[in-house]
Parts: sequence; C-alpha cells; structure tokens
Amino acid sequence: MTGWVRIAGLGPGGDALITPEVSDVLAEATDIVGYTPYVARIAERPGLTLHASDNRVEIDRSRHALDMAYEGKKVVVVSSGDPGVFAMAAAVFEAVEAGPGHWRTLDISVLPGITAMLAASARCGAPLGHDFCAINLSDNLKPWSLIEKRLRLAAEADFAMAFYNPRSKSRPEGFVRTLDVLKEACGDTRPVIFARNVTRPDEEIKIVPLPDTTPDMADMRTIVIVGSSRTRIIERDGAPIVYTPRSTPE
Repeated sequence: MTGWVRIAGLGPGGDALITPEVSDVLAEATDIVGYTPYVARIAERPGLTLHASDNRVEIDRSRHALDMAYEGKKVVVVSSGDPGVFAMAAAVFEAVEAGPGHWRTLDISVLPGITAMLAASARCGAPLGHDFCAINLSDNLKPWSLIEKRLRLAAEADFAMAFYNPRSKSRPEGFVRTLDVLKEACGDTRPVIFARNVTRPDEEIKIVPLPDTTPDMADMRTIVIVGSSRTRIIERDGAPIVYTPRSTPE
C-alpha cells in the first residue's frame, strides 16, 4: 500500500464549510492526526484511527504523521480554518526539511479550507474588501517586539487587519498592549469586529469603535478584524454592514 499525507483545513466550525475535497480525503484516510478539539470533529468509523494531541506539539505531531505515511498509511493532518494560515501546513514542512531524506519522497499535499478570518469577514459584509494583513498575536514563537513593529507598520500603511490568537488566559497582557498600540497609531474611530466562534451555534459578533474597545472583548476563540481608515458602516434594520471600499483616492 502506498501511503500519503494530506494537510487539510476543517473550516471555521460549521460542517457546511468543510470543502468536498477535504470530505473525500477524510473518507479515504486510515489515520487522522491533529489537535484534540479538531480531531474530535471527525466521526469514528471502522478502519480509521484518531491520533489527538496537545496544541503545542506541532512538530512531534508532524513527525508522527510522516512516519505513518512512510509505513504506507493514508494520513490526514487536520487543522481548523485553512492549514496554511497559522496552522499545520508550515509545521509539517518544517519537519520535512529537518527530517530524514526519505520523507521528501512522500506524497504530501495541502487541501485549503475556509479561514475564521474570511468567515468572520463574510458575516459582517466585506471589511477585508481592500488591502489587508493578518497577524498572529501569540508571542509563543516570536517576540512581542516584532508583533508591535508589525502592528505599527500595518497601521501606518492603513491596512485593515485580522488578528488570530488575540488573548490567551496565560498571557492576557498582549492584547492590552495591542489595543494601546492601535489607539495610539490610528487615532480614529474605525470599526473593530470581535467575531467569536463564527459559524458555530454560539456565534457572537460585536462591532465596536476602536476607542471603545477593551481587552475582555476577545479570547482565543475570537477573530478580531480592525478596519482601515476607509472602512464604512451601513446602518440598516438588523445587523449593520461593514465594508472597506475597493478604491482609495490619491
């Protein structure tokens, strides 16, 4: 039997947002590897083994998947959202680059998914309708000084911004500093979207002017989208529409 590795995105949470391509490989797989909450989304069936692990063992998880594929198993490494956006695709390739040469002979491919960032944007309209950037606010793998530099440069360039991993229980001070930097650097009332558990039954979305934002509005299940200076709000019956126009004047 010839093994393979597929690195797949399960989307932001709702089953309807798992792509048909990903559903097909999940049906073929002999083994599923991933962070425990993501593996829990996979239905058990005969012939399928689930390998759940902690969130901070991405390289060990990747090596395990590559070893099993070399043994002939059909392995799907699962992430939420898209596997290439702050997720498992980069971890698997880091393991391949540093690992034994025979891993480079494996059939490995990445299957895209719908990110939480794009799902949250769609829920609100089109806040990412013009130039934007995505920043992971976790300082587990990079220093806070680099995060702050990128925040200030993104604000100076007037990007809309999407933030992943904004506020952990163990390091809540990072998001406090993020909001302080943005309020100082932007100095306006641009809208900030807090989208928690988007597409899930307990979804919650808040749209707040930047000066009124507080750190407790976000946690690790929240995507935060900060508009640019050009981002607009269309008031109407029901939820407002937030969008960033496609054009920017000279």
